[in-house]
Amino acid sequence: MEKISVEERPNWRQKVESEGFAFHTIDGERYWDERGYYLFTEKQITRDIEAPTLELHAMCMDLVDRVVGSEELLTRLAIPPAFFDLVNTSWVEGHPHLYGRFDLIYDGKGPAKAIELNGDTPTSALEAASVQLLWLEDQIQRGVLPARATQFNTIAEDMVRAFAAFPKGGPFYFSTISGSVEDRGTTDFMRKMAAHAGIDVRHIDIEDIGLTSGGRFVDLEGRWIERLFKLHAWEHIFHEEFGVAVPGCDTQFVEPAWKSILSNKGMLALLWEYNKGHPNLLPAYVDPDPHKPLPNGWVRKPYFSREGANIELRTPDGERVVEDGPYTDAPYILQEFSPLPKFGDNFTIIGSWVIGDVSSGIGIREDDTMITKDTSRFLPHVVLD
Repeated sequence: MEKISVEERPNWRQKVESEGFAFHTIDGERYWDERGYYLFTEKQITRDIEAPTLELHAMCMDLVDRVVGSEELLTRLAIPPAFFDLVNTSWVEGHPHLYGRFDLIYDGKGPAKAIELNGDTPTSALEAASVQLLWLEDQIQRGVLPARATQFNTIAEDMVRAFAAFPKGGPFYFSTISGSVEDRGTTDFMRKMAAHAGIDVRHIDIEDIGLTSGGRFVDLEGRWIERLFKLHAWEHIFHEEFGVAVPGCDTQFVEPAWKSILSNKGMLALLWEYNKGHPNLLPAYVDPDPHKPLPNGWVRKPYFSREGANIELRTPDGERVVEDGPYTDAPYILQEFSPLPKFGDNFTIIGSWVIGDVSSGIGIREDDTMITKDTSRFLPHVVLD
C-alpha cells in the first residue's frame, strides 16, 4: 500500500459536478482530493480487505440474531423498549437491507482492524461508487495510468442488483433532511441506482412526510409512502414525534429497524464479547464511567457519534486528541487504540462497503489528525500489480 502523488485533471470540478458531486469542496477546503491516490496490490485487496469485510459482516449478522430477541442486549444498546418488538419483527420477517460501511485501519502489512461500522446511514457512497471510478477511467484514457489498472469497486452495480432483489412494490421514496447538499447528493445517487433496477423512484424531504389519522405515512399529495429509504438514523427516529407511529405503520423502511443494532458503537463491545481475539477486531467495552480520565492506549466513543464528533483518544505514550460535538446523551465505549497508518502528514482510514451481503469496494479518507471527521479528504485508489 502506497500513496502516489499525481497531477489533478485540469477540469476536475466540472467532471465531478456532472456526476452530482456538488460537495467536493467544504468551507473552501478540498473534500475530494485527486492530487494523490492510494495504490494496492490485488492480494492486499482480496486477502486483507475483501475477505475480512465478509467475515466481519457475517459476525454482525450473527450479532443481530443474538440481540433481537434479548431485552437485556437491546437495553445495553440503548434501544428504547417501545421499539423492541419493531426491531425483532423486522429481523424475523426478513426486512431487506441495502448497505453498510466498515471503517478499517490497514497499513498494507498486518491484518485490517475494524474500528467502526455504520450500518444504517453511511455516506460517501457517491464518491466511492462513481466519482473515483470515473477518475480512474479518465486517468487511463489520459495515459496517466496503464490500461490494466483497476479499482476494488463494484459498489454501483451491486447496489442496482440489491435494489432489483427487493420485493416488488409501489413507488420507492428517497428522503433526507432538507438543506444538506451532501445528503441530497447521496440519496440522488442511490435513487438513480434504484431506477436502473426498474423501480419507480421519487424524492421527498423528511420534513415533508405526512401522517394520516389512521397512522399511514404519506407524501405532500397524500399518497401512501409504501417504501422509504431514509438517510436519517434510527436512534433519532426512536425519539422523534413521528417515530411513535413507526411500529404500527405499513411503510417498508430501508434501512430496516434491525439495523439500529449495527448503527451504534455499543455493538463494538458486543462484537468483541462474542468474538474475543478475532484478528480484525479491537478490544472494546462499555465505558462504566465516561467522566473519568481516559487511560493511555484507549479511545472513548459515544454510542451515537458521527464523523468523529465527541471522540477522545490517548496514544500509548499519552498524547491526547479530542473532538467536540453534540453526542453526549448516550453511553460510551472504550476501544483499544490502534494507530492509523500515516502517509506524509496524513492519517488514513479505509471505508469498506458491503452492499446487500457482498463486499463491494472501498473509499479512502485522510486527515491531518488521528480522528477522521466530516471534512476529512476523500482520495481515489488504484489496484495494480
